[in-house]
Amino acid sequence: MSSGLLEVASPALVVYGAGGFAREVAWLAESCPDAGPVVAMIDDDPARHGSIVNGIPIFGLAEARAAFPTARMAIGIGSPQGRQAVAERAAAAGFTFATLVHPRVEHSRWIEFGEGAVICAGNILTTNIRLGRQVQINLACTVGHDVDIGDFATLSPGVNCSGRVRIGARAYIGTNASIINGEPDRPLIIGDDAVIGASACVTRDVAPGTTVVGVPARPRP
Repeated sequence: MSSGLLEVASPALVVYGAGGFAREVAWLAESCPDAGPVVAMIDDDPARHGSIVNGIPIFGLAEARAAFPTARMAIGIGSPQGRQAVAERAAAAGFTFATLVHPRVEHSRWIEFGEGAVICAGNILTTNIRLGRQVQINLACTVGHDVDIGDFATLSPGVNCSGRVRIGARAYIGTNASIINGEPDRPLIIGDDAVIGASACVTRDVAPGTTVVGVPARPRP
C-alpha cells in the first residue's frame, strides 16, 4: 500500500530556502548530472508549507526529512550567518549535504571543494584553491591561485579575487568587488565575518568583523 508520499529515485535533493537564490540553486542542480532531482524546498514559515515554487513543493524541515529520508541537501541562503544556522539545524535533523558545481565552471584538478559548496555558472577557479564547507560562489567570479576561502563564506556575482588571498569564515564579498593579490610569503587576509561592499577594491588586510567600502576599500564610517 502506498504511503501517500512522493516516491523518487535516489539520490534526490532538497533545497533549504524558497527565495530568489534558493530558486537559482534549484535551477543550478538541474544542470548537475549527479545532483539528483530537486524534490522539495524548505521554508521556516509554516504559512508557505504546501505551496509550490517553480513546480517544487515547499515543506518544513522535519516534514522534508520524513518525506525524503535519503535525500541530500543544498542550501540556498546567501547570508553566511544564516546559512551556518540552517546547516547546523539540517545536520541535526540528519541531512547530509551535496556539493554543486555547475558544468560551466572552469577549474583545474587542484581544487578542494568543501561539503555543501555551491559554485554557480560562469566561474573560473585556477589552481591550488581550497573552498571550505558551504562556501557559495555566485555567478561569473574569478578566483586565482593559492586562495583559501573559509567555511560559509559568500562571493557575490562578479567578484574577482587575485592569487594568494585568505578569506575568513562567514565573510561576505559584495557584487563586483575586487581583491588584489597577496605575496608569496604573506597572503592578503580578509578576516572572519568581514563584509566587503559592492564594487570595493581590497588592497590590504581586512580585520575580522569589519565592513569596508570604496576604492581603495576603507572601513565604513
